[in-house]
Amino acid sequence: MVDMNTAINQVRNMDSAQINEMIAEIKLRRNYISSTTARSLVKGAKVQFTGRGGEVITGTVTKVNQKTVVVDAGVIKWKVTASMLTQI
Repeated sequence: MVDMNTAINQVRNMDSAQINEMIAEIKLRRNYISSTTARSLVKGAKVQFTGRGGEVITGTVTKVNQKTVVVDAGVIKWKVTASMLTQI
C-alpha cells in the first residue's frame, strides 16, 4: 500500500485535470467496495454502523439493494451505504 503522506504530497502537486482523473478513480473504487459489500450481506444478518452523531447503531438487514442496505434498528429503518456496514 502507498504511504498516505506520499499520496497526499502527490495530490498537492497535481493540476486540475489530474485531480479530476483521481476523483473519478476514487468514485469507481467506492462503488466497487459498496457493491461487493452489498453482495456479501443477506436478509436477516446482524450489522452495525456509526451514525452521523458518532453513535454506533446495530440492527438487522431487511433489504439489500445494489449499493445500499435497509437496516431495521428497532424503531427506525435506516438506508445505509453498504460500505459503512460491519457484519456482527
